[in-house]
Amino acid sequence: MNFNIRGENLEITPALRDYVEKKVSKLEKYFDGTPSSDVNVKMSVLNNVQKIEITIPMTKLLLRAEEKHTDMYAAIDLVVEKLERQIRKHKTKVNRRYRQDDSLKYMFNNELEPLAENGVAVHEDEDDFEIVRTKRFSLKPMDAEEAILQMDMLGHNFFVFSNSVSGSTNVVYKRKDGRYGLIEPE
Repeated sequence: MNFNIRGENLEITPALRDYVEKKVSKLEKYFDGTPSSDVNVKMSVLNNVQKIEITIPMTKLLLRAEEKHTDMYAAIDLVVEKLERQIRKHKTKVNRRYRQDDSLKYMFNNELEPLAENGVAVHEDEDDFEIVRTKRFSLKPMDAEEAILQMDMLGHNFFVFSNSVSGSTNVVYKRKDGRYGLIEPE
């Protein structure tokens, strides 16, 4: 793994760099062979909140996690745990659904134990996703600006609408930085 570690409002010390490399390198045990992938790490500090984002682009798979904490070392531990859970979920799904030779399942090591939290084994199933509520509504044709106004008026962080110009179904959403995004089909 090739590490690209950068800091924003934070100097990356050798101790911090070594800690990140040591923790993220532990993820290699989940793969058959060492993945030859770049590991992009962005650490930042804003108002005494430490934030770390790790992105690992791989063939057929993108691992990404971010975490905020008052202590950077604790944030690193938490973000690596998130990445481990993502790998385990992908491995579980892949082993259940895909059986052909070119699938993702052959990226993962098959001799893994269930993920343990505080010494107790946790078996994560694909059935963790439970739909607890279904809403139905008609899509009113409107432009993106009107959809943003509707979303803000409702107090939601996203809004689905029919684009009055293209006629396609679009989604506007509120980003973490307070600005807005638009999702539209190709």
